[in-house]
Amino acid sequence: MAKFKSDFLHIMSERGFIHQISDETGLDDLFAKESVTAYIGFDPTASSLHAGSLIQIMMLHWLQKTGHQPISLMGGGTGMVGDPSFKEEARQLMTVEKIEDNIASIKRCFAHYLNYDSGPKGGALMLNNAEWLRSLNYLEFLRDVGKHFSVNRMLSFDSVKTRLDREQSLSFLEFNYMILQAYDFVELNKRYGCRLQMGGSDQWGNIVNGIDLGHRMGTPQLYALTAPLLTTSSGAKMGKSASGAVWLNADLLSVYDFWQYWRNTEDADVERFLKLYTTLPMDEIAKLAALGGAEINEAKKVLATEITAILHGHDAAEAAAETARKTFEEGALADSLPSIDVAKAELESGIGLLALIVKAGLATSNGEARRHVQGGAVKINDQGVSDERAMIGTSEVTADGVIKLSVGKKKHILVRPV
Repeated sequence: MAKFKSDFLHIMSERGFIHQISDETGLDDLFAKESVTAYIGFDPTASSLHAGSLIQIMMLHWLQKTGHQPISLMGGGTGMVGDPSFKEEARQLMTVEKIEDNIASIKRCFAHYLNYDSGPKGGALMLNNAEWLRSLNYLEFLRDVGKHFSVNRMLSFDSVKTRLDREQSLSFLEFNYMILQAYDFVELNKRYGCRLQMGGSDQWGNIVNGIDLGHRMGTPQLYALTAPLLTTSSGAKMGKSASGAVWLNADLLSVYDFWQYWRNTEDADVERFLKLYTTLPMDEIAKLAALGGAEINEAKKVLATEITAILHGHDAAEAAAETARKTFEEGALADSLPSIDVAKAELESGIGLLALIVKAGLATSNGEARRHVQGGAVKINDQGVSDERAMIGTSEVTADGVIKLSVGKKKHILVRPV
């Protein structure tokens, strides 16, 4: 592990955030002598970011925590093109209205990690690259910016080569994305003195393009810092669960389900995730990481609660932890378990067990639901159900006015007649 004199890079290094830096010594010197402005770009491809983006958000958090200025850049302009990096096919194009709606929704989570009101240079900045990209004159842009790009060099980047090697079409529209991202870096330097772009390791080529463009267009030295693209120890992609994306916005994923995702962390990932996704001191993390056997579950609960508290607040995190305790340790029905509404008329006539499992989001198809039943994983009100043709109706409604549907030990949904 490299030794850095600046607080920011020291924290990045000891907590496992660093994959590559364009100039370690130069960037370390810069951080040690002045307040640095740095940015990370976020594509508004959905109405919420998911857990896969948390590592980048935490990098911005630590940047501000150590006395520097973070910029969270929304891709209102680049979102109209779509980042082709390592994608097997082109993204579906979005309307301007959809992009703006997504940005408005995404913005809500950032205030939990960054202070936009106070801090170095007045606080963090939330910017939208549509401000300078949508008004560009195409011919002037080609002449003033496009002339600095070598197509041969652009074709050599892994993000492009991977797509072309698979013989997947790469449109001219997508090919422009790296030029626009490079231009963002230069524009942010001119407007806000931004010297560093950070991102996932898949963005290395795009970021280096921005450094090169800045050099050609007369900016001060710019820098790149990328974080590793994380997978779990079993190889699963971060931010994805069996039931779908682990969204950061509570209207897309309940606080309880978010907490439970982290509670289900694999043993081998606990220490790494505590370093990356919480602000716990390193000595406390070391103590938690030293727990073995069944005690590792206590570390997982701390991990889940700490991550959830940052995003959703301490009270909501503690409530999710208490719901889990009651559900798993006491077998009680907890009001804060995720729930779905089902029409009373539908229950009165009976709804098929497989259909109910799918409706509850505990399986994506009848076939998957059937496999759960055949594997003995399905319970109604904590009682095993082995008949895949079973009909669920009003007779299953408990005195609490709900039906508790469970798949395995950790997935529970309350079915509420309405």
